[in-house]
Amino acid sequence: MKVDALSVWYEKQAPRDQRILRYGALVVGAILLVWILLPLQRNLVQAREQLGQQQRDLEWMRQQQATLMAAGPAMPAAAPGNRESLAVIIDRSARESGLGKAYTGSQATGNGAMRVQFTNAEFNLLLGLLHRLSTQQGLRIEDAGITAGGSPGMVNATVQLRPGA
Repeated sequence: MKVDALSVWYEKQAPRDQRILRYGALVVGAILLVWILLPLQRNLVQAREQLGQQQRDLEWMRQQQATLMAAGPAMPAAAPGNRESLAVIIDRSARESGLGKAYTGSQATGNGAMRVQFTNAEFNLLLGLLHRLSTQQGLRIEDAGITAGGSPGMVNATVQLRPGA
């Protein structure tokens, strides 16, 4: 019934007013569509960009899987009677992990701890090395500072290691 009343009211208006009402309704309709569709379009573009980035990340992770697999299984545990110095253990482990070139030095810090520096080291290999030193050699990571290196996946790191108690 209200639609009929609106139609009757509209028919009573002057032709000029009817034209204004029609154009006004079109403008209001267009504004509402834009108000609804533009945020949806922006969200769709953003979602597509995120999907693309996630696909690139997944591909990079798949490429790194081969590097980690090439690093091989963890080193066998050192014999309890083995009295190698901490510097020798770290140096040997770094070379065996493929980080010989990235291993730039170490410095004793007191109480048997050692601060070790890596420059432009492959992040995944560095994590594997630290895991092995911790689990197989019984070393404790006391402090670590890791910053981005020169290219994706490469880092500069300073790690303080101490024999576990």
